[in-house]
Amino acid sequence: MLIGAVEAGGTKFVCGIGNEKGEVLERISFPTEQPEKTLAQVIDYFRDKQVEAIGIGSFGPINIDRTHPQYGSVTTTPKPGWANYPVLPELKKVFNVPFGWDTDVNAAALGEATWGAAKGMDSCLYYTFGTGVGVGVFAEGNMVHGLVHPEGGHVLTRRHPADTYEGKCPYHGDCLEGMAAGPAIEARWKVKGSELPVDHQAWEMQAFYIGQALASAILLLSPKKIILGGGVMHQMQLFPLIREQVRNNLKGYVVSSALEAGGIDDYIVPPGLGDNAGLSGSIALGLRAYKEAAQA
Repeated sequence: MLIGAVEAGGTKFVCGIGNEKGEVLERISFPTEQPEKTLAQVIDYFRDKQVEAIGIGSFGPINIDRTHPQYGSVTTTPKPGWANYPVLPELKKVFNVPFGWDTDVNAAALGEATWGAAKGMDSCLYYTFGTGVGVGVFAEGNMVHGLVHPEGGHVLTRRHPADTYEGKCPYHGDCLEGMAAGPAIEARWKVKGSELPVDHQAWEMQAFYIGQALASAILLLSPKKIILGGGVMHQMQLFPLIREQVRNNLKGYVVSSALEAGGIDDYIVPPGLGDNAGLSGSIALGLRAYKEAAQA
């Protein structure tokens, strides 16, 4: 069985073909430009692929309410040209297959729960720290939806005592994304994070903000695994700093071996699927859509 997958990012689109094991058989990527041009490239890629379903994990916010007339659209993104653009309806005009549609981070959480670091578990969180900050929530075997979808990148944070940076988020200023996304690191230190030394103050400050968010998520959602992905998290020196911050923030209140000094190394982890987490997650979305259609 061949499943199509689209990792629709704000910077680039990745399209690929996978199978029911979550294996990525081929892939292609191209920059995210105006929606008409970008979707034309998606359509050209899949036109002759004979896929059984297509899963799309998209940058957001997106409309995931199947009863809403704007279901399948990107909503209030500041990305020029994409606000309220009907991504899913446009693709459905061309391809008569089942579609899975969710946020890119919910897709990644599903992929990690299906084949990756949280395989066999019924709950996990997937955070991405890159151009923005997104959070996917997988709980009791399903992606979490509600009023809309989780927007944990915009939770409010306490300011680091040494941080004078005003924050990058155009909506909230100094929310988690405003303080800890890649552009915030670059704006604060006047250089890309990848160019900073591993012992730079930036990483202790980064861990301070991420550790707050994770401690709050543990208290609120009690996930069985927390997975941290995205370009910023390629800085592997962050992981022990974040784990330490989480333990300091919780102060022993949540009693679990997963949060003890030895266990937390296996609780807050990089993606088991590596940089394929988003694309494999979209395969998982497509596979779910195929199974739902078969049972209908």
